[in-house]
Amino acid sequence: MNEYMERAVELALANVQEGGQPFGAVLVKDNNIVAEGVNELHKAFDVSGHAEMLAIRRAQEQLRTNDLSGFTMYASGEPCPMCLTAMYFIGINEIYYCQSVEDAALAGLGKSQFIYQELKKNREERSLNMEQISLKEFRENPMLLWKKKD
Repeated sequence: MNEYMERAVELALANVQEGGQPFGAVLVKDNNIVAEGVNELHKAFDVSGHAEMLAIRRAQEQLRTNDLSGFTMYASGEPCPMCLTAMYFIGINEIYYCQSVEDAALAGLGKSQFIYQELKKNREERSLNMEQISLKEFRENPMLLWKKKD
């Protein structure tokens, strides 16, 4: 058994015992655990308090970086869309998990499965209403200002 995955599952089990959800994550670089996290939604009113997000945050704070290329994430559950997106943004390119979003849905934790399905739809077909507003009324275009910085 992989020691890092064993640790992620151990964290998830302990979190359930403390009243939290069954998610633990371990972030590894060069065969060393750099950061860990558990789902802390039961402790704080923070929608981003997922195990993977907290492990990433802790690694960023410790290493003072926005690039975690070469790191590997071990998670007790398949990353939700938010956590997966964060891993893309931060450069993590290797993820291992035990239980799928389908397993989570069977346990009563179906939000990730729902969001993955929503993301497959066109904007107009999603249950969350999104509408673009023109920048013509505004003084300056933030994207163009950013591009001019170079």
